[in-house]
Amino acid sequence: MQYSIENQHLKITVKQTGAELCRIQSTVTGKDFMWNADPSVWSSYAPVLFPVIGAIKNGFVKYNGQEYAVPRHGIVRNNSNVVLVSQSTDSLTFGLTFSEETLAIYPFKFEFQITYQLEDNKVVVSHQVVNHGSDEMLFSLGAHPAFKCPLHDDEVYEDYYLEFEAVENDATWLLEKDGLVGKQTKPVLEHTNVLHLNAHLFDNDALIFKHLISKQVSLRSTKSGQVITVHYEDFPYLGIWAKPNAHFICIEPWLGIADSADSDQNFETKEGILKLEAGKTFEAAFTIEINE
Repeated sequence: MQYSIENQHLKITVKQTGAELCRIQSTVTGKDFMWNADPSVWSSYAPVLFPVIGAIKNGFVKYNGQEYAVPRHGIVRNNSNVVLVSQSTDSLTFGLTFSEETLAIYPFKFEFQITYQLEDNKVVVSHQVVNHGSDEMLFSLGAHPAFKCPLHDDEVYEDYYLEFEAVENDATWLLEKDGLVGKQTKPVLEHTNVLHLNAHLFDNDALIFKHLISKQVSLRSTKSGQVITVHYEDFPYLGIWAKPNAHFICIEPWLGIADSADSDQNFETKEGILKLEAGKTFEAAFTIEINE
């Protein structure tokens, strides 16, 4: 099932399964801004990442002497147990709560909610995590939205670039074949705030940035100037990814990161892991801004 809301600028649609944003459309021009999830290329739109991001070493984490096979990108993605919690004229809230099924692969009594709210030409994506257990809860949280690129029929992928709000000096951490973060880095942003897109930019998988100054990045075209800006003040890591030669670009704010190749697999020592006290609530949000 899918749910839609709209205002004078935008219409958005969200799949109940996985609480996945699957469409951002201009109500003025009718233009679509999200990737169409072509199954022959990549069959997702914008997976929700919780309670892990990316790959887990050997497919499991260790916690209190037990092994838990948390799936890649977590347990919300593609989950048909996600429910619609509330709907208003300008917002949709979806939720997933712990169960015997989740406790078998993730040992915490969580409540997860994600809200999509329209504010003028912006989509505000808010996350809320509640720890209903008696122990400290460990988790990561992230987004994986894929934006259509190019946006216009008379453009090509190479017409587009990412513009960061600040001049950056940051390298990508290279992923190994199993999706784990290696020890080697590769220069990407050197005294610049611009990253030009090309068909081979992601030949070695995602670009992973740990030390960006910027808290927003815009997708721009040298021809049309059209812009999508992602504001991610609450998220310290950023992933940029696409399938090679695919017509999309993922801009991924992360609170957490995939396992490193030398990880000891202990959940408590996982890089970027968040810790939430019993009975407490965690909140984080990012914003997608559409400028036509």
